[in-house]
Amino acid sequence: MPPVSVPATGSVPDRNLALELARVTEAAALGAAQWIGRGDKNAADQAAVDGMRAILDTVTMAGVVVIGEGEKDEAPMLYNGEEVGNGQSPEVDVAVDPLEGTRLTATGQPNAIAVIAVAERGTMFFPGAAVYMDKIAGGAEVAEAIDIEASPEENVERAAEAKGVKPSEISVVVLDRERNGELISSLRECGAKVMLITDGDVAPAIAAANPSRPVDLMMGIGGTPEGVIAAAAVKCLGGAVQGRLWPRNDEERQALVGAGLDAERVLTTDDLVRGEDIFVAATGVTDGALLEGVRYTREGAVTDSIVMRSRSGTVRRVQAWHAFEKLSKLSGREYR
Repeated sequence: MPPVSVPATGSVPDRNLALELARVTEAAALGAAQWIGRGDKNAADQAAVDGMRAILDTVTMAGVVVIGEGEKDEAPMLYNGEEVGNGQSPEVDVAVDPLEGTRLTATGQPNAIAVIAVAERGTMFFPGAAVYMDKIAGGAEVAEAIDIEASPEENVERAAEAKGVKPSEISVVVLDRERNGELISSLRECGAKVMLITDGDVAPAIAAANPSRPVDLMMGIGGTPEGVIAAAAVKCLGGAVQGRLWPRNDEERQALVGAGLDAERVLTTDDLVRGEDIFVAATGVTDGALLEGVRYTREGAVTDSIVMRSRSGTVRRVQAWHAFEKLSKLSGREYR
């Protein structure tokens, strides 16, 4: 992991960036929503990227993408190392997923979102060659109880005790992949309610940390970049994420070692996002457990977003009405 730098005096965010970031995820969601159910996940992703990039550079910040969609030669994606924002203070790390759930969007399934996280410069974990991470996430009630080194059964029992309920009342979201098969079986054997998802584990992690959502834990092996974004959001909500890098083979394990990453180390929320000034915004693309999807009207569309700030612990739900004719005049971009 690159050395963590301390932000220069005056460069720490001193205002709430989250509401500005909501405009970024709204633009990404509006772009992606045009492709809901059309069977083209690449077009949906590109539309989300285009929408996000167009607004991102208007945000007052000097951002560097730490968690993006690939390297520079894969542009026009928002690539790792890309400078974003208008270049003015504060200096920040940026993690983006313009469309978490490209396949969900293409097939018209629930839980696709656009999401962005921002923290002080040098405070976000850079995963390098680590594609996958084993994770567990939960809200404030279970933050001190969960332990990725404990068995699934133990974590369910600990969560149940912390919440004052029976283990059979604990709901756990797990990504439906073969690599999580043993975990799913263990959770079912101990009586937990297992809620399988086909794609995307940022929204479920946020839902697990949000006391108003019917989810208690998110567990299993998913993407490492998504783990960093999830940690930023969960930290804003007062919850906890623990992760451990999951190399797929010896070659990948050696690549991690070469990059100075330890696959055996348990990464805490603070390891994944060290900052105390963290801002997260997410907007629904399709309806889901966390957010409603984009809804079209005669004149435009309605979006549903959540915005969070770690320092204040403030979480806002933002419903916005977008008039396409006026937006097109202001931006010079076509909305439909």
